[in-house]
Amino acid sequence: MQVSGLFHFTLCCDEAALPALKAFYERALGLEAGPRPVLKFPGWWLYANGQALVHLYASGAIPPGGRTALNHIAFRGVDLQATRARLSAQGIEFTEAPVPGWPLHQLFMHDPTGLRIEITFDV
Repeated sequence: MQVSGLFHFTLCCDEAALPALKAFYERALGLEAGPRPVLKFPGWWLYANGQALVHLYASGAIPPGGRTALNHIAFRGVDLQATRARLSAQGIEFTEAPVPGWPLHQLFMHDPTGLRIEITFDV
């Protein structure tokens, strides 16, 4: 078996959380809602370059604290300066972390569920 990349990740939430999660991923990452099959629970598939990367799935409430073993999700970014400007203009707080000894620069933020989101740029 060989893995070639991330296909998507799914965030489960209650239905009331869907609008805020959708808005965050659209504003912060520039993802766009797209086609989604008819499924048992409401939700959204959010796309970048024709690929559904984030699946929002209203299957019920998050357990207290909303914590799992998942630490963060990392996306590959393009145009560090434009991304900084976009996040700042949207009022989305982020931190930066150049990777010592590597030609990478990372931005970190949290989505409305508290999940840590990383965007890594080649520099």
